Amino acid sequence: MTPTRRTVLLAGAAAALWPALPAAGAAAAAPKAAAGLQPYASYWFPDSTPAGTPGDGITWRSLRTWRAAHDPDLAFNTASVPLADRFTPTPANTTARAGQARIQSLVSFGPTAGNPSQGSATADHYALTHWAYVDELVFWGGSSGEGLILAPNAPVVDAAHRHGVPVLGNVFLPPVAYGGQLTWTRDLVRKDAAGRFPLAAQLVAVADAYGFDGWFVNAETGGGDAALGADMRGFVRELKALATVKGQRVTWYDSMTVDGTVSWQGALNDRNQALFEAADDMFVDFRWTAGRLASSGARAEALGRSRYELRAGVDVEANGWNTSGNWDAIVPADRPHVTSIGLYRPEWTRNHLPEDRRAPGDFHAADDRFWTGASLDPSRPDATDPWRAPAVSVADRSSVTSLPFATVFNTGHGLRWYEEGAVTSHAPWNHLGLQDRLPSRRWVVRTEGTRPAVGFDFADAWRGGSSVLVEGGLDRPALLDLYATRLPLDGDTVVELTHRTDAGAVDLELAVATAEAGAPGEAPPYRLIPVTAARAAKPVNGWETVTVPLTGLSGTLHAIGVRLTSSDGPVRWRLGSLAVRAAAPKAPAPPTAPRITAAHGGDLRFAWNHPHGEDVRHYTLHRVLPDGTRRFLGGTCQRAWFAGGLAPERRERAARFEVRAVGELYTTSAPATVTHRW
Repeated sequence: MTPTRRTVLLAGAAAALWPALPAAGAAAAAPKAAAGLQPYASYWFPDSTPAGTPGDGITWRSLRTWRAAHDPDLAFNTASVPLADRFTPTPANTTARAGQARIQSLVSFGPTAGNPSQGSATADHYALTHWAYVDELVFWGGSSGEGLILAPNAPVVDAAHRHGVPVLGNVFLPPVAYGGQLTWTRDLVRKDAAGRFPLAAQLVAVADAYGFDGWFVNAETGGGDAALGADMRGFVRELKALATVKGQRVTWYDSMTVDGTVSWQGALNDRNQALFEAADDMFVDFRWTAGRLASSGARAEALGRSRYELRAGVDVEANGWNTSGNWDAIVPADRPHVTSIGLYRPEWTRNHLPEDRRAPGDFHAADDRFWTGASLDPSRPDATDPWRAPAVSVADRSSVTSLPFATVFNTGHGLRWYEEGAVTSHAPWNHLGLQDRLPSRRWVVRTEGTRPAVGFDFADAWRGGSSVLVEGGLDRPALLDLYATRLPLDGDTVVELTHRTDAGAVDLELAVATAEAGAPGEAPPYRLIPVTAARAAKPVNGWETVTVPLTGLSGTLHAIGVRLTSSDGPVRWRLGSLAVRAAAPKAPAPPTAPRITAAHGGDLRFAWNHPHGEDVRHYTLHRVLPDGTRRFLGGTCQRAWFAGGLAPERRERAARFEVRAVGELYTTSAPATVTHRW
């Protein structure tokens, strides 16, 4: 990136911790210091570190000396969700294209130093949910005062993988004007006696140990020469060769050229072609023009590569959907797309909001506007909107391909924590690893009447932190597309819905399709099944769960939605849970060997073992209070957890904690118990 885009990278303030969450009805506790036990996302210098001493909360580390076996935070930072397969359904509109431009998104989720490994005690977080349009995520960051090589934290990787999106760590060698030292570039590409590049192997080992998918290499420190350029080409070639063996990827940023100097080209040309050929793809600097992109695409194809392996940079950090640009140079409407898109810092959707308007609902309203466009409905793009939202040009993808499938519409952050409709913590939180596979087409509403408002709502939930809220007059029936799927059907397949009507009266129908839409922009061929005739369980905390057999259907379920008809409006209706299954739900076995691995005052590190032979979605931790009530502490996909700022209850000599395994259908195991004496 150019120097004008640097300021945010130089900040290194420590992030808040996720402390013990109070019981229902209690106020959220202020974060407390963790006395060194709080784990953070990892970052390194290639080898040598700056002169002097690091600032508060910053640890200077050398990648050369890193070893997985000696990494005390590895259990907290290792992703656990495998990269899901995904497919492209028939596009939701006539302008989105499949198999052409894709989107690489460069996102800073937090500071380089002090970015908690497993979420924190605030709902003010960039909880990306529009994964359907993202082809690759880069965990952006790095600074000369903290570290230059960033490994993504596990929650980001787990959420992305659940939606089929690879995540890359970031190697950032900053300009000299921003503290960059050519020594660090030379450290990175230094050869050993055998002519190998040891740090290429180290980068691949880090990604393999932490469970992410490769590296974004951005070398912007000037002052190099042809010898350094040759070493960088050799380094990238070896990095890609080693990464390919592990199923990892390498993106090169258009910065250093083949002669070792830094000169942003804004194109694929003879000054950076060898580096593009050494990598899997290239982020083209913002200096591109329509002519440069056209010639770049043609050059890539002449090399036997896809033009869509070039990602034209679009800087949205400052202006978001108000960013002006020549969209027809990248994704023209009247001919094939020219290249792919590289979005730089789309977390603007959070950052531009005033601090007193960063509630989750405010953020998601802005994020929907950014990814979907002014219409807020990808099936009906607003042709007058100057912002070319991704949904207008890029076909969405889905990872809902196997049974059982379940979602509680958890976005990965919330104002409270809910279990079966009851608040078990009033503390705000974020942990992207707990995010569900979410509806990809937000929000397609098919109605001949007034369109109701649809969105994630955080005022109430069945489980986790959010539900889907539909509200409006509903003067005509409205069908809400939920998921494009590829789910096998047999005689035992059922759909379970947990829902609640807060205002008005609603007749609910399940909409299912066993074939694709006939053409882009058309609705799937839905069959409507009345839910009122389905088997319903006794309401729990006002929520009703119904089981709908898909009797007579076979083959593959291609789409699922709900249709609402109002007999008394206006309507406020919530969807808290959806599941598709064939077999009856079965609770997983509990975790084994729960233990406390480190303690310092009220700061504890927990660990446990995965239950043998079980599929576990995530784990939850609760504290059992002396009166027998359970206080929610947190949830994670990892087999380790940090809890900070705990204190004994009145006359409590030992604290009792419970760890539970949660299955794909949100069935919960019996507890595994561990105690801590004060």
